[in-house]
Amino acid sequence: MENNPVLKSNKWLKDLSEGVISHELEALTLEGLQIVKAYEGFIRCNFIVPVRLSDNHGNWQVGAMTTLIDDVGAAAIYSFAGHIKASVDFSISFCSSVKVLEEVEIEAKVVGERGRLASVKVEVRRKDNGEVIALGKQWMASNNIHANTRKFSKL
Repeated sequence: MENNPVLKSNKWLKDLSEGVISHELEALTLEGLQIVKAYEGFIRCNFIVPVRLSDNHGNWQVGAMTTLIDDVGAAAIYSFAGHIKASVDFSISFCSSVKVLEEVEIEAKVVGERGRLASVKVEVRRKDNGEVIALGKQWMASNNIHANTRKFSKL
């Protein structure tokens, strides 16, 4: 597993969902996430929206959905780049709402790379009919800093 970025990214996402390496918010938001398929630059997960993530109308909270989209997208980039990157641009289009206890499928695919930047597209769909719930687009930048490449301000 040491040199396999796909296995490392899967473990990272699993550890987030189980609260091993995450903040409580991520653990609560991702708990129950199941990785269905993963390879370099791609991850597909299933998720049943728990009651604790509902708003006052019984829908999945958009903040919780946003956290899930961010983390699954980051895992796809991790599997591609071999390390964690930081979000520099992140947008989501919400197309529909999801009731609690509905099952959704989350699919993240790396769609571009430019230098230290990588782009991922994340789709959240209803599991039963494939209807798109949300579409996320994210650019992430490498956070690998090497001492010999750092330039410090002279101020």
